[in-house]
Amino acid sequence: MSTLDTLENSLLADIAAASDEQAIEAVRVAALGKKGSVSEMLKTLGSMSAEERQVKGPAINGLKNRVTEALTARKTELKDVAITVRLAAEKVDVTLPVRQSPAERGRIHPISQVTDEITAIFADMGFSVAEGPDIETDYYNFTALNFPEGHPAREMHDTFFLNSADGNQPKLLRTHTSPVQIRTMEAQKPPIRIVIPGKTYRMDSDATHTPMFHQVEGLVIDKTANVANMRWVLEEFCKAFFEVPSLKMRFRPSYFPFTEPSLEVDIQCDRSRPGEVRFGEGNDWLEILGCGMVHPNVLRFGGLDPDEYQGFAWGMGIDRIAMLKYGMPDLRAFFDADVRWLQHYGFRPLDLPTLFGGLSA
Repeated sequence: MSTLDTLENSLLADIAAASDEQAIEAVRVAALGKKGSVSEMLKTLGSMSAEERQVKGPAINGLKNRVTEALTARKTELKDVAITVRLAAEKVDVTLPVRQSPAERGRIHPISQVTDEITAIFADMGFSVAEGPDIETDYYNFTALNFPEGHPAREMHDTFFLNSADGNQPKLLRTHTSPVQIRTMEAQKPPIRIVIPGKTYRMDSDATHTPMFHQVEGLVIDKTANVANMRWVLEEFCKAFFEVPSLKMRFRPSYFPFTEPSLEVDIQCDRSRPGEVRFGEGNDWLEILGCGMVHPNVLRFGGLDPDEYQGFAWGMGIDRIAMLKYGMPDLRAFFDADVRWLQHYGFRPLDLPTLFGGLSA
């Protein structure tokens, strides 16, 4: 067997053994590339005599043509096989149900939902939404709100204080949204009617407390605000939020540095069913929020004359009232980022809460 026959048989065997397009390309380069075996044989034609060239030339060129045809045929086969494999892997089962769109599959977190519900209720009463920084000074968080020096809330075990790099008074993560009340009084003349939803921070963690939680406060300042106005606002809010036609409410004396008098508010409920709380019925009571008339010292810190203006304020935990309304047993699950929990307790993104359409429809 001649050298050409041996080379041809070897190349055709390599071509037949190629299992993919990358392998067939390697065979082509080894045979027909610049330094390929067939290309090297073609280079020898220039050094042959005319008689040898007449014999060797057609033989080598014939080898090149046959190898090229075999390469083309095998490459076509491999492409067909690759397409068949891809079609089998990417086939669609038309009998499967249609997948939901992102808008249908996504869910609104209960905290976002309840915040929207609260602002929708108070907006209907003529309140606007106010916001402030999460990082506050001791003045806005404590001093301007009538917290005396040495008050337990100022201690390190309750408040997240931040180190001061420039030697000034250290800042802190706000422990309530009340600093926004002072900032609003400084920037806006009465009458003031605002609600203040936002994040707050305290060193506490259990089933009903987290180091970061959400709070909403309300503030009304004018010349005639009184406890009767406050009671009406809070009663209308609770009826709208818990979606009941009526409920009983009771006020108990309490103490907050920034209000005087200070009151705790309980609302009527029924706890006779295990694991369930129904509002607007029954003979039980549940504490829901704290409130009171704004302390004269707070008005002075806000730049207002307490002999001319008066007001009332209230505050409640958004996380807590969300748990009460929607039956969530553990506050820590709010922040676990568990998609299964969110699928169960979350809300459809296009169902915005409105008073006429229903808060939780």
